[in-house]
Order: sequence, then C-alpha cells, then structure tokens
Amino acid sequence: MPYWRLSGFYFFYFATLGVLVPYWSLYLQSVGFTPVDIGNLIAVLMLSRIVAPVIWGWIADHREQRMAVVRLASFLAVVVFSGVFFGVSFWWLAAVMALFSFFWHASLPLLEVFVMHHMAARPGAYGRVRLWGSIGFIVTVLALGLVIDGYGPWWVLPALLALILFIWLSSLSLPESEMKGAVEHAGPLRAVLLRPEVFAFLLACLLMQMSHGPYYTFYSIYLEDHGYSKTLIGSLWAFAVVCEIGVFLSMQRLLARVSLRAVLIVSFLLAALRWLLVGHFPENLSVLVLAQAMHAATFGSFHATAIQLVHRFFTGRHRHRGQAIYGSLSFGIGGAVGSFYSGHAWTTLGPTMTFNIAAASAGLAFLVAWLLIRHDRS
Repeated sequence: MPYWRLSGFYFFYFATLGVLVPYWSLYLQSVGFTPVDIGNLIAVLMLSRIVAPVIWGWIADHREQRMAVVRLASFLAVVVFSGVFFGVSFWWLAAVMALFSFFWHASLPLLEVFVMHHMAARPGAYGRVRLWGSIGFIVTVLALGLVIDGYGPWWVLPALLALILFIWLSSLSLPESEMKGAVEHAGPLRAVLLRPEVFAFLLACLLMQMSHGPYYTFYSIYLEDHGYSKTLIGSLWAFAVVCEIGVFLSMQRLLARVSLRAVLIVSFLLAALRWLLVGHFPENLSVLVLAQAMHAATFGSFHATAIQLVHRFFTGRHRHRGQAIYGSLSFGIGGAVGSFYSGHAWTTLGPTMTFNIAAASAGLAFLVAWLLIRHDRS
C-alpha cells in the first residue's frame, strides 16, 4: 500500500474541511447571509453527498480504472469551485457549491475501500492513515484563523481553491495498478441493506450526523457571538481534532479489547452529552474545552468504528457502494437535515434549544444502536 501517497491525499482532503467546516459559515455571514440562508447553503453541500457517492460508487464497481475516476472528479472540483469568485448571490453560490460537492465527494469513499482492503486483517489500523487527514485539518484551521483575524473572511476562498488543487495533484501520485482487481459478487445488495443490524447501523449513523448539524453550521458563529476571537475559535476546532488523532492512534489496541458495537454505542452517548454542554455553557471556556475533547468519541471512535462495520457488512462487489451508502445516508442526508433544521431552529428557538435537539438526535442514535445492533466479539 502506498502509505505516504495516501496520507498526502488525506492531508489535503481534510485540510479542505479545515476551511469549510469552521470558516465557510463565517464567510457567508460576512457577505450578508442570514442564519436561515447559511443553514440552507451548508445543507446544499450535504445534499450533493446524498447522490454523489452512490453514483461514483456504482461507476467504480463497474470499471477497473478507479483512480481515473478520482483524478477526473478532483480536477472538475477545482474548475467548478473557481465559480465562487464570480458572484455572491444565494442561488449562484448554491449552484456552485452543489456541483463542487458532487465532484469533491467522489474520491474519499473509493480510497476508504482501498485502505480498508489492505487493513482488514488489522482492526483499527485504518486510523494510522486517517490521522494524516486530522493533521491537515489542524494545520489549516490554526493558520487560517490567524489570517482571518488579521485580514478578514474573504481569504477563505483562495485557501479553499489552493487546497482543492492540491487534492487533484495528490490524486495524480496514486498508482492505478493498486486500485485494480475485480472482486467476487456478494449476493443482492437489497438483501444486505434489509438485514436488521445493517438497517439499524445506517439509521443510527444518520441520526448521529443530524446531531452534528448545529456544530458544523454555527459553532464558529456561536462562539464569535459570545466574544471569542477567531484565533481562539480555530484553536478549539484544532484541539478537538488533536483528541481525534489520539483515538485514531489507539483504535487498533482498543478494538483488540472492546467490541465494535460497544465503541459505537459509547460514541453516541458521549455525543448527546457534548451537545448539552455546548448548548448550555457557552460562556465557560473550560466546559467548551471538555466538550471539544469529546470529539475523540463523537467523530474519532465513531467514524473509525463505522468504517470497520461498513467493511464487514458490505463484501465483494458491494464494498464501494457500501461506503457510498454509508456516506450518503449519514454525512449526506443526516448532514443536510442537520444543517437545515439548525438554520431554522437557530432563528426561531435559539442556540440552546437547537443544541438540545442535537442532543436528542444523538440520544436516539444511542437507543437504536443499543436495541437493534447485535453483540459481536470483534
């Protein structure tokens, strides 16, 4: 496996998220959009993720040149994103970001399958590659926070364009030969999806990402409204990802002792607690730091475990579509619904109630997983 080349791709891919997640909403606010508009525009990014992974996963499962798909989609993402420099109206940005998101979300599910194929015999080893994405996020969120504090949110745009360009350049270094090889058929996909534990798993993941809606959409604006500087806001985002890295590094040892089901359930429970802390104690920096430390569970252990379960549930030719379905339902539908409801609830109910709704969504994910995902020995 080309460890360093894959790590470089992860670095730039998640460095891009290090701009989009903390600072895109601040840019949108700076050009005059309301909370409802911001929630809807961020939901557009998630909506593309509903269909994009499924389409690209289907293409990957029927072609041998999977890396060619990654390179083409990455290049088109660069071209399309350039459109943000040519207008700031709601519908223009919605169209540009929807199309950009469609191409940008093509590559990661394909690479996740590739990495898991090589790491299948070592549960948790995926984290050692994925941690480079977390490092990219940290570097970007800290550096750009300083830039925005000094020069304004407009610098979000060139930073994003540069990082998307580096994603495409990184894709050129990944060898096609490593991605080739037909795999066996694994029966009807519908039969896999209708298995009770698979259905429950996907539903719980959808609810988990719904719970992240207020965090990904309004956390930076929320803290800014409470008097925190953008540099400190960026530091809190970065601290959360540092904690996430710790989980990725320890997952192989953890999963040798604890079941995937147990890790997943605890991740959901801690997510509910995290959103309650953020929603009720925004003035207390110590509580916010504690809540950010919980990112180790609400993203780190959750995502590493979910990727492992997807690899277990979806076998043979279903592997790419399994990753696509997981991404579409959780980050796509769950993320879009989360952004949409948070935009409306933020205006009508206020931030505290919005985070209460998020906590309820994570709590429901906990109940679904606890009651419907069966015990395992892995």
